[in-house]
Amino acid sequence: MNDPAQALRNFTPQHEFFVGIDSDGCVFDSMEIKHKECFTPMYIKYFGLQPVSKYAREVWDFVNLYSKTRGINRYPALSNALNLLGERPEVHARGVQVPSTDELDAWMARETKHTLGTLRPEVEDRGNTALQPVLNWSLAVDAQIKDIVHGVPPFPCVRECLEKLRDHADAMVISQTPGSALEREWAEHDLARYVALIAGQEMGSKKDHLKLAAAPRYPASKILMIGDAPGDFTAAKSNGALFYPIIPGREEASWRRLLDEGLDAFFAGTYAGDLETSLVGEFNASLPEKPHW
Repeated sequence: MNDPAQALRNFTPQHEFFVGIDSDGCVFDSMEIKHKECFTPMYIKYFGLQPVSKYAREVWDFVNLYSKTRGINRYPALSNALNLLGERPEVHARGVQVPSTDELDAWMARETKHTLGTLRPEVEDRGNTALQPVLNWSLAVDAQIKDIVHGVPPFPCVRECLEKLRDHADAMVISQTPGSALEREWAEHDLARYVALIAGQEMGSKKDHLKLAAAPRYPASKILMIGDAPGDFTAAKSNGALFYPIIPGREEASWRRLLDEGLDAFFAGTYAGDLETSLVGEFNASLPEKPHW
């Protein structure tokens, strides 16, 4: 069977520096529309959460947009959201039974890649019918995204940053979005020509992407991850790389600062230290760990 991650192992550097770039919520202002118009309605539909839709929406948004778990893979996100919803007293008061995540959690524990490509055979070939609702939900989400999410442009200054990178660094999309959606979105806005490779969830985690493509080939001080979620920070630091945050709610200012200051500092070898520490501090302060309820 072909391993999609082989493209990462085969990656050949063309420049002195490497920059990994997240996509949803980082390059494109697509997190809100994807979650609020695609993920959440299908979450409510396929898990019978209509009687508590208000709280289901609030929980889903917190897990995926407005907390330190922002940007995580859809399957752990689903588990987190169902469990967090099940703990809410408002849900208990309405007598609503939130579906168990035991089978989903067990599958994630034994499966290294949490993708549609591994979930579908688990249900269809191995007969794990307990995960049928998860598969139905995931397929429905993808259909909604394909139908609804179009014409969402990159944030201001993204294109200028990619132009600035082109002569100095090998750029790569590093994302947990399915590869087909990434290819479509980067092509739609004529950004694919700025990156050497587009790595989606089929190629593994963001940590894996950096580990396979960048870590063996560049000094850690010459690897930068640009992202808008704590998972991007973790992927960078687990590989000894630098991290530049696109701060949720302050995306335009973050990209402008990267263009005016951040990239120059990275190429000059002065980004590590006070500048990175200050920006990461602002980033961490922007995302709470616990919900307000």
